Amino acid sequence: MGLTMLGAAASVGFLLVFTVDGWTRPGFSARRHPVSALALGPRGWLQTANFVVCGVLTFIAAFGLRTVSVWTALAVAAAGLALIASGIWRMDPMRGYPPGAPAHVPLSETSASHRIHDVAGMGVFGALPVAALLTAFADVDPSLRWYSVVTAVVTAILLGVFGTAWERDTPNAGAWQRLLIVAGWSWLTVLFVVAA
Repeated sequence: MGLTMLGAAASVGFLLVFTVDGWTRPGFSARRHPVSALALGPRGWLQTANFVVCGVLTFIAAFGLRTVSVWTALAVAAAGLALIASGIWRMDPMRGYPPGAPAHVPLSETSASHRIHDVAGMGVFGALPVAALLTAFADVDPSLRWYSVVTAVVTAILLGVFGTAWERDTPNAGAWQRLLIVAGWSWLTVLFVVAA
């Protein structure tokens, strides 16, 4: 298996693990809670491993994207490193998850781990639209170029919508995040396959 196919497998695996894990977690709502909340509680090690393994494999696979664009490869590698950091530093229990966690925790009362996790998350979600935009300007097939343009726009918009939903603690913040993740990771999977 080539480097980029390893990245494609990691991307698909990432989506499957958090989806199945979320469906089977008592008290977890995919509509309300972010994927990062799965790193909390007794089975938290599973999502932590999901972040770290996918991040490591994405970082390694990014070297195979140099044939697409060195800049795309660097942006994807940055996303991989940020994903690893998201696994190492967890968010705080909040918004009712795990069950019994407080509904609201002011930013001033969050732990250093939570704040680092937030920065790492912005790194992941910021790097993917940038990578897609950089790919749109690379010497690639026109269909990949247009898919990359659409992905850059859609993921940037969804990042803004999710960020607003999260800050306002709306009940559908988790759903917006999942749309963002599916859009970004689907594109990443296609990119890795095309570059194989």
